[in-house]
Amino acid sequence: MSARVLADRPRVTLKIATSLDGRIGTSTGESQWITGPEARLEGHRLRARSGAVLVGVETVLADDPRLTARLPDGETGPDPLRVVLDSRQRTPSFARLAVAGTVILTTREPQPIGGAEVVQVAADASGRCAIPAVLDLLRERGVKELMVEGGGRVAAAFVLAGVVDAIEWFRAPILLGGDGRPGIASLALARLVNAPKYRRLAAEAVGDDLWERYERL
Repeated sequence: MSARVLADRPRVTLKIATSLDGRIGTSTGESQWITGPEARLEGHRLRARSGAVLVGVETVLADDPRLTARLPDGETGPDPLRVVLDSRQRTPSFARLAVAGTVILTTREPQPIGGAEVVQVAADASGRCAIPAVLDLLRERGVKELMVEGGGRVAAAFVLAGVVDAIEWFRAPILLGGDGRPGIASLALARLVNAPKYRRLAAEAVGDDLWERYERL
């Protein structure tokens, strides 16, 4: 699917923290913490510069994240709007994200989930939240910068929708193997010519990890 005109939607940055071989967790789902504290701090700084941060419900169930911008003393930045893609409303009411300041997007009739706002959006062919509908809702709420943090299926959905404008990729110097959980799930590509293409802008060490920055060609 071709990208929509950027003026019609938020700029989308995909932020990934993986092993060297592109895995976000072990075969059993263990994922905290793959990268070190320096890389995590840079991730919080990226959050503070984003209007909204988005994850899928599988990340909520596995990691129970807060998605706040936790910065060191002397640095300030607003917490972004927190967004969860949860087509079947599986987010527990006791989750850290089931609070005010979080929007949970579903394809079903909304039911209360803690203190979060639950909003129905259109479904795609697989029954999951349609990415264009998600971006339309965020645009209507004034979000100009969206950071997508995972998991692998959510990352793949945004890539396949053709809307990932930039990638912030943190790689830890470890290997998790083919049975680990991928940072980007299947794209079902049969030919290299169809692969989404990006240009590397920078690469730098952050602690023991490598931080790579890309923009779409």
